Order: sequence, then structure tokens, then C-alpha cells
Amino acid sequence: MTRVLVIASSAIVRAGLESVLRSANSVEIAGSVAGWSEYAGEEPDVVLVDSESVADDTLTELTGGEAAYPVVLLAEEARLPEIAEALRSGVRAVLPRQSSPAQIVAAVEAASAGLIVLHPADLDALLINPPARPIGEPLTPREVEVLGMLAEGQSNKAIAHRLNISEHTVKFHVTSILGKLNAGSRTEAVMIGIRQGVIMI
Repeated sequence: MTRVLVIASSAIVRAGLESVLRSANSVEIAGSVAGWSEYAGEEPDVVLVDSESVADDTLTELTGGEAAYPVVLLAEEARLPEIAEALRSGVRAVLPRQSSPAQIVAAVEAASAGLIVLHPADLDALLINPPARPIGEPLTPREVEVLGMLAEGQSNKAIAHRLNISEHTVKFHVTSILGKLNAGSRTEAVMIGIRQGVIMI
């Protein structure tokens, strides 16, 4: 029996997801809360998260460290950068919010078994290997350092703490990195940096 914790800010969404999970004989609801900090029950096997409920550090809390949980993330309109970032952070499954009950249950069971689950359309996008783009202005040593921490999935707050600088300064560095690499997101910047040999993972 797979114990599932439901996290969704909307009571209506939580009720809907609970109904979906109750329809599966192989799943047991461990709890249903608006946010991870509200849960105080036994450790779940899988955490089913509605993307609208994800705070900045929620996924890091759920997937990081020794007490990592397999997370199934339901996204409104999952775009490639967000999917890649979610998978990098440790999320096991990313599904559209309009997925069928059978798909959601299957994703929960697969995540519990240690598998990765993606919608076919999202998988096709991730398999495309875009050509490497040349870097314009070179990154400064500090920007390379920040980019390396972005590759580790660190938040702005965590980077600021590690480098002993303000979050505002981190945001400035990130903006500069995105501009120099002609990247539309942090994840894309990391991918470009890896392809160009600026950082290693």
C-alpha cells in the first residue's frame, strides 16, 4: 500500500485529488494539507503536489537531504525549463493538472517504485538536443561560481548565505548570467553553461 500525502492550497483541489486516490486500492491517503509545514503525520511514501501550492523552497524541502520523498507534481502548463528544473530538484513525476485519475494513480505508483514519469509531449521536448550557442561576453569568476550553485539547484537565499552576500546581489548576478548566456531561465543558463564547458556537474 502506497501512503500518499496531498499538498494543495485549494480545498477543492485537495478534495478532488483525495477522491482520485481513494479510487485506487493500492493507495492510502497519509494526509491532505495546504502546505508542507502543516503536515505532522507519519512519513508518506509519495507526495502529490499541486503546482499552484509550491512555495519557493517547498520542493527543496521535500526532495533534498536524507529524508527525501518521491514527488509527483501536477502543473497547469508545464514548460520545458520548469520541467527540467523540477526533475533536477528531485521531482519524480510531472503531469498536467488535467491528467486523468488513472494517470495520476499510475504516476504515484511509479514514483513510489523509483521511476520517472512525464507526459509524452513533455518527454518529446526534453529529448530534443538544441545546438550549443556561443557565449557572448564571458562570465566573471563570481558569475561562474553562482552558475555552478544554480546547477546544484540552490535557491537565491541559499546562494546568498554560502557566498555571504545579499539576495539582491545574487539576483543581480543571475540576471547578468542570463543576459550573457542569452538564456530565458536559470535552467537554460545551466544547460548552456554545461554544454559550453563553463561549469561541470
